[in-house]
Amino acid sequence: METWSKALEKQPLVSKILMNSIKRDRLSHAYLFQGSRGTGKESLAILLAKTLFCKEKTDVEPCHHCVMCKRIESRNHPDVHWIEPDGQSIKMAQIEHLQKEFAYTGLESNRKVYMIKDADTLTVNAANRILKFLEEPSLETTAIMLTENSQMIIPTIRSRCQVLDFKPLDPKQFQTHLLKEGLPKSDAVLMGSLTNSVKEAIELYQDESFVQARKLVIQLIEMFCRDSDDAYLFVHQHWVPFFKERSQQEQALDLLLLAFRDILYAHIGINQVVFFDQDDQQLEKYMLHFSYGQVISMLENILEAKRKLKQYVQPTFVMEQLALQI
Repeated sequence: METWSKALEKQPLVSKILMNSIKRDRLSHAYLFQGSRGTGKESLAILLAKTLFCKEKTDVEPCHHCVMCKRIESRNHPDVHWIEPDGQSIKMAQIEHLQKEFAYTGLESNRKVYMIKDADTLTVNAANRILKFLEEPSLETTAIMLTENSQMIIPTIRSRCQVLDFKPLDPKQFQTHLLKEGLPKSDAVLMGSLTNSVKEAIELYQDESFVQARKLVIQLIEMFCRDSDDAYLFVHQHWVPFFKERSQQEQALDLLLLAFRDILYAHIGINQVVFFDQDDQQLEKYMLHFSYGQVISMLENILEAKRKLKQYVQPTFVMEQLALQI
């Protein structure tokens, strides 16, 4: 559960801007929360909605236990509307449905809030539809748009929102927090390289499938040590069947990237191990097998594979190509 005091620790500038606007009753009709995953955009959006609807708040802090707060927390408030991608994008039909909902009087009050998650996935038609809300704002309407890819938001939408930048969390602070939660140091370092979300980091640490994912990454590197045919077969027989969701595929490439970064650092004498254990003999083995130039080339190929996944290239094709390149 996010509170304003916790929000101030994680995102001091954004939190102060919003708190001051609430106190002065000068909230913008539309916000664009932009920042990488795990920086607290969604939590702060929920907190802002609670503050707007809570009847028992103290100053700007909502009570978090009233009916309003609980319904918002569970995404079950009739006047707080969430829109998320339907498949790979947010479609015009979803925005049309939102417009119909907004044509009705608020059930709990005259205020309405709508939140658009992954706003960068709005189709052109959906983006044009949402502009109507932004161009003709109601005094009682607040829009909150969330994105990790701000460069994909069309200028006409950006210009009608107050843009708030969510900064990455301090890595050392984050790792210290994870250590306090009971994670071993090596796991805290790895999780800190994968996410900025404490909740997500703990879930990953406790997830047995994540342990299997790490094993598959090491096995793929072993295949790379042999030849491209072995790697190609491994991708089809083990990698693709296991990493089915796009988020899993992206995370797998992140792990592969961290592994080869460790190998690169070993080559140039930087003692900064993230994926492997500090005294892992595998790391030395891979450093001896892959030359410095090969590692650089591999990192470039993995980054290119990540870009292709972001562009929704077919995942199997992406991994086939990566296996053959490496």
